[in-house]
Amino acid sequence: MTTDKTGTHGAVLADTGNEQDRPLVELRGAGKSYGTVRALHGVDLTVRPGRVTCVLGDNGAGKSTLIKIISGLHRHTEGEFLVDGEPVRFAGPREALDRGIAAVYQDLATVPLMPVWRNFFLGSELTKGRWPLRRLDIARMKRTADEELRAMGIVLDDLEQPVGTLSGGQRQCVAIARAVHFGARVLILDEPTAALGVKQSGVVLKYIAAARERGLGVIFITHNPHHAYMVGDHFSVLRLGTLELSADRGEVSLTELTDHMAGGAELAALKHELAQVGGVDVAALPEADDLSAPVAAPSEGKS
Repeated sequence: MTTDKTGTHGAVLADTGNEQDRPLVELRGAGKSYGTVRALHGVDLTVRPGRVTCVLGDNGAGKSTLIKIISGLHRHTEGEFLVDGEPVRFAGPREALDRGIAAVYQDLATVPLMPVWRNFFLGSELTKGRWPLRRLDIARMKRTADEELRAMGIVLDDLEQPVGTLSGGQRQCVAIARAVHFGARVLILDEPTAALGVKQSGVVLKYIAAARERGLGVIFITHNPHHAYMVGDHFSVLRLGTLELSADRGEVSLTELTDHMAGGAELAALKHELAQVGGVDVAALPEADDLSAPVAAPSEGKS
């Protein structure tokens, strides 16, 4: 028997008894071509509630293209894109937002000189009164922003302070809390720790874990395998637009993940040539057989 339950912010969700395992977003053999240039090809990805899916890759690996497809900015040109099991072709980011998919980019889409509470509701301000006397409901926006930030474990003494005075980690966390408040079920984080120091990166990773605990499906885009391994449940490594590695946390070690991310297979292939160059220590380089982390079969992740 199917019953209904109340989800985040009052959303009514169908309870089928297997809600945790139902994919929120799936890519099946997805790809994107720009004319004759194939930026992404044959990518399988599954995002489930309460799990962090880490997508790693070097510059040009296809991470940005993947974000644009899932967030509705670009349409895929091959394969399938499913949301809640339904094939979709978004016409724009607004349609993706309406389905609960929100992207937090590196620039965070904030106005540095505006107060924290104004940035929290930027573009979605609450109002009260009737036209032509309608005005901003400042008290309610401040109260809501404070409640939502505290729910994510973010305590700010003064919501009137300009968001530009916050640390990089705090600004990332405000953007995450904002996305959660406005109904995100799938949260895409584009390199949130790229420009941060060790301490602030730790702050962001903490709130990524908090988002997972609230039942969100998180897509963590990063080039740092150490950060990914701290919070990740599943790891996908892209290389030149294709999926090189797809493995759950229990199937891959940090060393193996780092080797794949750093092009360990290519280094292993070059080990013989490098050994002939004076002054190069090749003892620590991996052998090709050492890279034993599993690679997803075409059908994996589609159940």
